[in-house]
Amino acid sequence: METVGRVVERGRQLVRQEPLQGAYFWLAAFLIIYCARPEDWIPGLYRFPIAKISGGLAVLALLFSLDRTKRGIRDLPPEVLYLFLLILQLFVSALISPVWRGGAFFNTLDFAKAFAAVLVIALAVTSLSRLRRLLFIQTASVVAIGVISVMKGYSRPRLRGVLHGIYENPNDLAFAIVLMLPFCFAFLLKTRSGIRKAAWTAAMLVLVTALFLTASRAGFIALIVTGGVCLWQFAIKGRRPQLLMMVTLVVAAMALFAGRKLENRFLAISGEEQAEAVNSTSAYGSYLQRRELMIRSWRGILQHPLFGIGTHNFVSYSGMWREVHNAYLQIAVEGGLPALFLYLLIFWQAFANLRRLNRIPDLDLETKLYYGAFQSSLIGFLVGASFGPEAYQYFPYFTASYVWVLLAITQEQRRALAEAATRLASSSARPAFARSRTSAAWSA
Repeated sequence: METVGRVVERGRQLVRQEPLQGAYFWLAAFLIIYCARPEDWIPGLYRFPIAKISGGLAVLALLFSLDRTKRGIRDLPPEVLYLFLLILQLFVSALISPVWRGGAFFNTLDFAKAFAAVLVIALAVTSLSRLRRLLFIQTASVVAIGVISVMKGYSRPRLRGVLHGIYENPNDLAFAIVLMLPFCFAFLLKTRSGIRKAAWTAAMLVLVTALFLTASRAGFIALIVTGGVCLWQFAIKGRRPQLLMMVTLVVAAMALFAGRKLENRFLAISGEEQAEAVNSTSAYGSYLQRRELMIRSWRGILQHPLFGIGTHNFVSYSGMWREVHNAYLQIAVEGGLPALFLYLLIFWQAFANLRRLNRIPDLDLETKLYYGAFQSSLIGFLVGASFGPEAYQYFPYFTASYVWVLLAITQEQRRALAEAATRLASSSARPAFARSRTSAAWSA
């Protein structure tokens, strides 16, 4: 007769069986390329479309292995369908764009890589270890970007142009930093190694320093919201009061060390003269410009409510050659109101999955830490998105898919253990029944 421990271990081994090794490998490679941007610091690599190659290979590996997946197409979460419909809406918008059809089409095609990655995440990330590795890759990559930005661009205004792609604009760099800070907290609290704790603490110091150097007002607002949710989850609910004191001291120190530019940009909104007159005037002018861009985006929505003007076409449509600094207005004016509806549905579903995960009893420490990090990152993004053009950044879509993956893994583990317990009960009942029949035969 099998012992309880042996049957439970068999159930866990069943959960740990991990198909789609090839798809997962290329997914990890895509995340490294997208998040760490090695083409910016490895000479000659920028000549090759390595992100497209790795993403395409991940999808091909997935297609050739669909018959061996633990999850099928029917198991995909609603947010994957919403993202697919959003991209389809943007393609239709591009084809009938009143501004620039070719540019909108290729910009949408570039954004469609996010769907490929989310699809592979949903089907290939079938264990907590796989999820952990992806989160580590993404977090460590952004930490490396923060280090490079501070080292190479400390003397540059707002770290502008230190790196290219998704980190070229200071606001985009600030958002990437804010969205990954909660995972630094999670890895810090998860590890028991003093060296690793020190490394994650140093990583957060570098990231906060880089964020202040960007002088991004939207990024700072997102930082305050994300940090507040993090402290609620990890320090107050997690009963770690020392973490609350540490974070307060660190943010205060970084504000004194690198927060002068950010302070001037906030004060410049009122139009008052500051010590750095040039920077103040520039910041106040930026505020007035963004207000005008929001007004013009509303006009664009009223003129083209169903299909918008095409992905990234607002820059030329506005006549000011700037993006509207509001992700919700951005997606609405460029993709139409249906695109905005689908965009909001993706994050609505992510929070619904978080609520379902939170209702599961007796979650382990690692799952609780990831739950807090996901919640902090998503809330910070949704608030900060009101002040930044971040509708097409991949990170929030990755996070929404990670939330579903964590929920699915937890539910699969519970089902496997329940099946193992059922098998144990049935295997224990059969010998007892056999013994009762043998005793009856001897007594006869």
